[in-house]
Amino acid sequence: MSLLASAAVLAVAVYFVVMSVASQVAQQSQDNVLEASARSILDSARFVAGEISLDLPYSALSMLDGVVHERVFYAIRLEEEFLSGYRDLPRATGGKAGTHGFFSAAFLGDEVRIASVQRSVATDMGQRVLQVSVAQTRMGQTQALARISRTSMGIGFGFFLSSVLLAIVVARSTIRPLDRLTVSVSRRGPKDLRPVAAPVPKEMVPLVTSLNSLMKRLKKSLSRSEDFIAEAAHRVRTPLAIVRTKAEVARRRVQDPATRDALSEMIHAIDDSSRTAGQLLDHAMVTFRLDHLSEQDVDLPQLVAETVERQRPVSELKNIHLMTSVLEPWVLKGDPILLQNALLNVLDNAIKYAPDGAQVDIVVKARAGGAVLSVSDTGPGFPEDEMETLTGRFARGGNAGDVIGSGLGLTIAKEVIDAHGGDLNITNIAGAGGCVSFFFPLS
Repeated sequence: MSLLASAAVLAVAVYFVVMSVASQVAQQSQDNVLEASARSILDSARFVAGEISLDLPYSALSMLDGVVHERVFYAIRLEEEFLSGYRDLPRATGGKAGTHGFFSAAFLGDEVRIASVQRSVATDMGQRVLQVSVAQTRMGQTQALARISRTSMGIGFGFFLSSVLLAIVVARSTIRPLDRLTVSVSRRGPKDLRPVAAPVPKEMVPLVTSLNSLMKRLKKSLSRSEDFIAEAAHRVRTPLAIVRTKAEVARRRVQDPATRDALSEMIHAIDDSSRTAGQLLDHAMVTFRLDHLSEQDVDLPQLVAETVERQRPVSELKNIHLMTSVLEPWVLKGDPILLQNALLNVLDNAIKYAPDGAQVDIVVKARAGGAVLSVSDTGPGFPEDEMETLTGRFARGGNAGDVIGSGLGLTIAKEVIDAHGGDLNITNIAGAGGCVSFFFPLS
């Protein structure tokens, strides 16, 4: 916008400069012709037998009739005495002999340009000043200036268009490296903090250097945070396991009901803390692998079967029936460890929250444009007003009750599926139960 405004200002400036020069040149040309005509008349003046004799030369006025419909006037005065011509023609006042002057005035309803030339002549009364004034209407000059004005406007408009085109070309060539840089950065995932390597002009090198320095510091800070979480979770789990074992042994030995209840609450709290630490470890592992996502051919039905068998002992302890009724063939590109971790977290949630004797059904179906892996159960389902927030960190449904959980299972699953270009959906089954589905697009 600023370039367009500058081009418009320059175009207007060009117009006024051209008009100013043209007006000055036209005025100067007319003044020169008028002065030459007046001097030609003045040169023909003679003092003979006590009188001023004037023989108007043909060339004196013929040089002014080049413009059609132009009118010419003259007046000859010997000081205050009128000798010939148009008596009412305005005259220049003052001035010395041998000088000339130019001015514009109105005469007989037209605007005229007047040139006055005066000279000292010898008479029987001594030296007197003879003045000759020649005037010409300005219609021709006005018409010429009108033509020049139209030409100037064309030149100004052409200059504006040329400036606009040049500004667009320059702006695009200048912005193109910035666009490439923008595309290079925008295509990255939220965990991709590699230095920017896109070529940029030397004027943008300081910006790219600062951006790379910021990403380097940010990457280092995130790495330290993840390492700290993983190390803290690992160090917490070992002593928690020892404390839980001691508390379980103590609960079996004591006879006091109040003490047994207190120890049971302690064990529940330890289990909760231990699970949170484990989930934090899983989350740190997932975050690390997302930065270095593996691209392998993953047989989805086989991965589901292996994961279900891995969880079957846990489900049998709660009398939960794991079913794989439909496993249609599907192969996708991805990280098998992350995909299995996502499915494990969803299965773990289904087993935890489903009541004894419930059924969990795992299905793989091919659809137009991809495949769907769904895990449905006959448990309490999901709170309808909380479905959009359940994938947030440490978010748990209002119906979780006293079931041990960290609120990271669905968070981990969503991050994994998003990294594979898919979608995670949470729905409730009509009647009873909930369903978590993964959609994987065509690779």
